[in-house]
Amino acid sequence: QVQLVESGGGLVQSGGSLRLSCVVSGGTVSRYAMAWFRQAPGQEREFVAATSRSGGSTFYADSVKARFTISRDNTKNTVALQMNSLKPGDTAVYYCAADRTAIPGLAYETYDYWGRGTQVTVSS
Repeated sequence: QVQLVESGGGLVQSGGSLRLSCVVSGGTVSRYAMAWFRQAPGQEREFVAATSRSGGSTFYADSVKARFTISRDNTKNTVALQMNSLKPGDTAVYYCAADRTAIPGLAYETYDYWGRGTQVTVSS
């Protein structure tokens, strides 16, 4: 059974940075396209960033381009999300997700495995 565990969330001031990490167990992360989604209270889960199986292709939501960077280390079965220049609007629970296809989709319905999430709160 594939399991994803996120860490690295917390409280940060506007303009600050956080680095989220997702550890994959029960499977080889190189077999999955990986993504980060987020969900704020009362809102739908939204796509943030994704990376293909090899890490050669990355995709970002317009709202986080040039501020967030997704990366993966297939030797360590981990995926990270470096978040810079954080804004109060980035406040949400951030989820790591795995997709068995080679190229990640942008819709949460296409993902096969999910972590439980980590809270990110950005104060103004």
